[in-house]
Amino acid sequence: MWLKPNRALSRRDLRRLIGVLAALALTTAVLGAWQGNVFAPLFALLESSAVAFALGVAWRAGDRSERITLDGSSLEVQSLPGRRCARFQTYWVRVQLRPGPGRDRLLLASHGRELEIGAFLGGEERAELSRKLEVLLKELNRQQCR
Repeated sequence: MWLKPNRALSRRDLRRLIGVLAALALTTAVLGAWQGNVFAPLFALLESSAVAFALGVAWRAGDRSERITLDGSSLEVQSLPGRRCARFQTYWVRVQLRPGPGRDRLLLASHGRELEIGAFLGGEERAELSRKLEVLLKELNRQQCR
């Protein structure tokens, strides 16, 4: 499974949005300067730069993802863009959906270790992922017992 956060804008759409916001701010600043506020264009440039930076940071946060690989003996979670990787034995791993401050946390637990997955997903998506992982793990453990 490949878990990715939902993104509303492509890179091209983000650039368009930033361009429209900057154009509106600068248009308003030019009108303000025309009426005597000579510092309005300077503040509009600063504000447009700050908004563009903040939107870029928020958009890049959507690059994070997690790849969950399930085979006969292990469940592996690889976090991207970082290189964090965790491996659990399929027989011992437990899927837990715990209430936390502000949102439920989806945890994989085994041998005293816990790993939160899907933190960037919505509550319903985490619950669905929890059910799906539990079903897959039960089927895999049942097949191994035979």
